[in-house]
Amino acid sequence: MPTTPPWTPSERYPDPAIEALDPAFKKHHLALSAVERLWTGSRWGEGPVWLGDVRCLLWSDIPNNRVLKWEEETGAVSIWRKPSNNANGHTRDRQGRIIACEHEGRRVVRFEYDGSITVIADRYQGKRLNSPNDVVVKSDGSIWFTDPPFGTYAFYEGLKVEAELPHTHVYRVDGQSGEITLVADDIDHPNGLAFSPDESILYIIESRSDPRNILAFDVAGGKTLTKRRVFYGCKPGETPDGFRVDIDGNLWCGWGMTPDYDGIRVLDRGGTPIGHVHLPERCANVCFGGRHRNRLFMAAAQSLYALYVNTQGAPGG
Repeated sequence: MPTTPPWTPSERYPDPAIEALDPAFKKHHLALSAVERLWTGSRWGEGPVWLGDVRCLLWSDIPNNRVLKWEEETGAVSIWRKPSNNANGHTRDRQGRIIACEHEGRRVVRFEYDGSITVIADRYQGKRLNSPNDVVVKSDGSIWFTDPPFGTYAFYEGLKVEAELPHTHVYRVDGQSGEITLVADDIDHPNGLAFSPDESILYIIESRSDPRNILAFDVAGGKTLTKRRVFYGCKPGETPDGFRVDIDGNLWCGWGMTPDYDGIRVLDRGGTPIGHVHLPERCANVCFGGRHRNRLFMAAAQSLYALYVNTQGAPGG
């Protein structure tokens, strides 16, 4: 079992783990809310998704080849899926069905209402995908996902195999026809992705640039990406992974790899860092949940954390 990082919840408000880097962050911070550790015991937590209709959260424990479930009413944690094909990112489509990225399966799948699994994408131009990483669904029903090779590097988060496709691809699957198209082929190991609230911009983490970048693209005609630009250029030691966007256009990003940076970094719509939620371990990905989508769930390396905030998650994450 992994060693749990030392952590003690704050007994006072405001929680000192929540840091305003800019006065603009104060409107999003609830002074009477503190970081909660909901559970610990994973090897590498990832890909959280909130299921409001059954009041639970699913998230991946990739090396342990399982998807875990946390129940809001009881706090109980159980295994939702094992083996999970080393599933990573999750989201829900506009019909409420769960979409998952599988490293070992090298595919994107959808869980139907009857429990059956539909393969959304596993090949592009006849070649196997690498290891789909993160996924979002646009309001037109299209599914957008990144496909770096992280799951092909070792028998730890997937299968050690030779990648058949470049390490730079982002794909779109049409919500009506199911056709898969390449929307970006110039991103060095694309990772987390999310749309702006109006879906006019798609943000994507470039995770093997040195240092990492958060890129922004205009979404042209709802289907193609144009005007690539660096939205945020990371400093050495800053390693964003996955993120979600709130209704105000702020990016809540999993951050870390050093004690000063471990946790969540909040960037406003202009790319300015405005806040940080400090955690005792690297955080990989987040989602918004709860009845009003105002609870930030943080899937960290070994633990699951939560924080109530004064904003709401944008739809589609």
